[in-house]
Amino acid sequence: MLAFSGAKSAAASAVGGRHFRFDWLLLAVIALALAGCMPATTQVAGADPADPSAKVAPLGYRSTIAPYTSLRPATPAPWRDRNDAVTPQPKQDR
Repeated sequence: MLAFSGAKSAAASAVGGRHFRFDWLLLAVIALALAGCMPATTQVAGADPADPSAKVAPLGYRSTIAPYTSLRPATPAPWRDRNDAVTPQPKQDR
């Protein structure tokens, strides 16, 4: 990418007058790439994670399958009764 930016800058300088913008763009890309490699020197939030005496929030446990109840083995009801229970009732006014 840097070679491409350098070639772009060289081509722009040959045209004249526009190379200033490409040099700043190249400088900004390099600065951004180097900034990503720098270690963080300031503490953003909270205590140091390496400090064993640091206060932390209490840990709670909630089961992901707590409301589960087993339905097996279940005795099946007769299919006719189960079918009649969910069938819509016929209308009386017709």
